[in-house]
Amino acid sequence: GAGAEGLIIAVGFNPGKNLLRMSTACHEVDNVGTIKLIDAAKKAGVKKVVLVSSILTNGREWGQEESPGFVITNVFGNSLDEKIIAEKYLRSSGLDYTIVRPGGLKGTAPTGQLAVYGEDKLNAGEISRDLVADVCVAALNDAKTTNKVLEIIEDDGKPPQVFNGIVM
Repeated sequence: GAGAEGLIIAVGFNPGKNLLRMSTACHEVDNVGTIKLIDAAKKAGVKKVVLVSSILTNGREWGQEESPGFVITNVFGNSLDEKIIAEKYLRSSGLDYTIVRPGGLKGTAPTGQLAVYGEDKLNAGEISRDLVADVCVAALNDAKTTNKVLEIIEDDGKPPQVFNGIVM
């Protein structure tokens, strides 16, 4: 058909000025909204879904719930607890997927080289939104990323390079 072959899900909640709504907004977007997008992708015959999540999303499972990164990130509406539900749903959906878990997002150009890690490896680090986008687009057509979790940050000890695919 004429439908989409790939979908990149890069959503995040915004509680606006009502901080009391933070948990509700997070649940509606990072959990329920993402699951609705996965269901719609499946119904539409999408071949590959790339989900942008976060490092430490599965932090409770590998003893990171007391780490500063987990505590600071999850305080915003229990976002990591909501994201892991959507991640597990995608894994069980039958769709070809890649879950991209970036470190803290920077709104500036990359200052370091892209560093790609496997699942449940990173509990700190930052990355340019530009590099996250590059990885997501590349993952749509990269067989190496099929049904994998990629945790990504910048290695500021090495200069940034022109993006040329995902090296794992």
